[in-house]
Amino acid sequence: MRTIRRADARLKRKKRVRKGIKGVPKRPRLCVFRTLNHIYAQIIDDSTARTLIAASSLSKEIQPQINGKESNREGASIVGKSIAARALEKGIKKVVFDRNGFLYHGRIKALAEAAREGGLEF
Repeated sequence: MRTIRRADARLKRKKRVRKGIKGVPKRPRLCVFRTLNHIYAQIIDDSTARTLIAASSLSKEIQPQINGKESNREGASIVGKSIAARALEKGIKKVVFDRNGFLYHGRIKALAEAAREGGLEF
């Protein structure tokens, strides 16, 4: 009997979810990635394979606001608000949310809700 590692299970979920999600110019993809210590968000146009906007808990603009809260929900919500503000500056209002195989819970959920509050629609 073979046991499945946690990382392999996430990659299986990622493949399954990404089958139906495509970022197009009218509606790019908001991709979220998290580690134990940090959280990252990108808005990607899959038709040209380019990252349009990026924000993370390591960004120099966001770092003073987070101030030691990189790995909790407060830090994730700050990153979510930041990416929403940057997207609205570039004229992006609608996105497709890609949780990247992570469960919609905790920091991922906090980032998504903060992005919605910031003005993004998904």
